[in-house]
Amino acid sequence: MAPITRATQQGTMKPDQKAKITLYWLEKSRSQRVLWLLEELKVDYELKTFKRQNMLAPPELKEVHPLGKSPAVTIESEANPKPLVLAESGYIFEYLIDHFGSWLAPERYQKGKDGEVCGETEEWTRYRYYMHYAEGTLMPYLVIFLLFNRMKTQSPFFIKPIVSMLTGAVESKFLLPNLKANWQFLESQLATSPNNGEYLCGADLTGADIMICFPVGAVKGKLGFTKETYPKLWAWVEKCEGMQGYKKAVQKIIDVEGSYEPVSAS
Repeated sequence: MAPITRATQQGTMKPDQKAKITLYWLEKSRSQRVLWLLEELKVDYELKTFKRQNMLAPPELKEVHPLGKSPAVTIESEANPKPLVLAESGYIFEYLIDHFGSWLAPERYQKGKDGEVCGETEEWTRYRYYMHYAEGTLMPYLVIFLLFNRMKTQSPFFIKPIVSMLTGAVESKFLLPNLKANWQFLESQLATSPNNGEYLCGADLTGADIMICFPVGAVKGKLGFTKETYPKLWAWVEKCEGMQGYKKAVQKIIDVEGSYEPVSAS
């Protein structure tokens, strides 16, 4: 039996097993990258869209998951009559890739080191790290910045100077230095990509690229992230956003909602 490689890997779902995937999509949310993933996987899925209400997700989403957050995905299969509910971007990505698109994850072990501690490939260790880094490290800074912008624009005029002073101090002393460190880190990761690849984990697109492109792309040209300062990171974002899966995901929302407005730090 020939070994499984990146070129021959397919999803691990049994051929005779049917599954119904539903994505619960919320405007200006992380759910857009799950939609992009589904397009890359080329699987059939149902899309249900929701509008925000005063910045928050609508209460209807609590019928899907108790926290009422998006992204959320449900999967129904013949093997299990009760729908499986997935929440949290990293968990959704890993589950969908495991079952429907293992080619979007690097091979885990080096040749002859299956199951050994520290026997993983560099591509796989990067992949698994980025799955957690995207939400655990990078997104919190961007969420704080988005909230600060909302505070400054929606505060009553008579307290705006105070709000701007306080948020400005946090931005200059905490947010911007930390974001600069992250831009430098990602630039260096692309510069040292395995096999001189153009993606974060090597020569091939992985789920990690899709995970991280979402927050980085939202601040392209802002928060110190410029083409001149971080050319490799800039080129990587443009390469990812130029992919057919990305474009199809955007067009899907335009077809359903009439327009698509990406998350932006402005």
